[in-house]
Amino acid sequence: MPRKTQMQKYVSRGKEARHDSVMMEETLRALNVRPGDTVVDATLGGAGHFKALLAELGGGGTIVGIDADSMAVERGREAYAADRRSERPVAHLVNDNFRNLARILERLGIGQADAILFDLGWSGYQIASPRGFSFQDDEPLLMNYSESGETAADIVNSSSETDLADLIFTYGEERFARSIAHAIVEMRARGRILTTGALVRAIEAGIPNRYHDGKIHPATKTFQALRIAVNDEIGALRDGLAAALDALAPSGRLAVISFHSIEDRVVKNTLRAAIDGGLGTLSPRKPIAPARAEILANRRARSAKLRVFERSVAQAGSVSSVQAALLYA
Repeated sequence: MPRKTQMQKYVSRGKEARHDSVMMEETLRALNVRPGDTVVDATLGGAGHFKALLAELGGGGTIVGIDADSMAVERGREAYAADRRSERPVAHLVNDNFRNLARILERLGIGQADAILFDLGWSGYQIASPRGFSFQDDEPLLMNYSESGETAADIVNSSSETDLADLIFTYGEERFARSIAHAIVEMRARGRILTTGALVRAIEAGIPNRYHDGKIHPATKTFQALRIAVNDEIGALRDGLAAALDALAPSGRLAVISFHSIEDRVVKNTLRAAIDGGLGTLSPRKPIAPARAEILANRRARSAKLRVFERSVAQAGSVSSVQAALLYA
């Protein structure tokens, strides 16, 4: 019997695995990829942007796809295998965190890239996977992209109440962070919190009843905070952006799609530091927002912001000259 695809596995559990890549046309226009370019998709995800970028390249081009999620890398491989052109680019699909971008490119013998993309949204495939990213189903409380290392359950069951409150407030911007942390500690005293369902019940116990039926699910911000902490998303983003700026060729372009204020603040401040350091300019100066039609068709697009940085031709500055500023992004 043929092995089920990851899509079929998700559907068989009653979940439809689907991912619509955000701001496709705007991203392709911003990166302006030419057939012979070297392109890096640092966040393969559902492989939507990867397939579109692949189509822009020809036989003399190179494309690198990176993701910490092994299934995202597999989707990239499937997309490349489906490209039947006789003159298609060389592709490298890498299962790694984009924070290691400099090491990845060095290992591949790639000195500079003409276009680099970071899509910081998490894909519909991750939501459909049984790893605890969604609060809609009762699943193991994991939330790690790489399927190894520290999990959300580890953090929830071992952190002090103060540390939990600080984490939920800092990474989730949750106004009820302290009462949620208190409720989590009270619940885990009766037994370890190991599933998303148990965590949701603890969160709801820490939020006033009048907020339980709001437009945003009461667990949304806490789940976001834990996901960011488990995967060190902010630290990885700083490292990845610094490596991307260093890897850009003269006139090369870096496009970053962010979805919440915390990561967008890091992107904005990092690019500002690069501009102040003489590395290049924003093009355009203000972030690009999705069209209304896309937002109506895909609710996940509503908070997206696309920022585009173009490396200067003269390369007057250097990434090392702005490292101190990047630490505070």
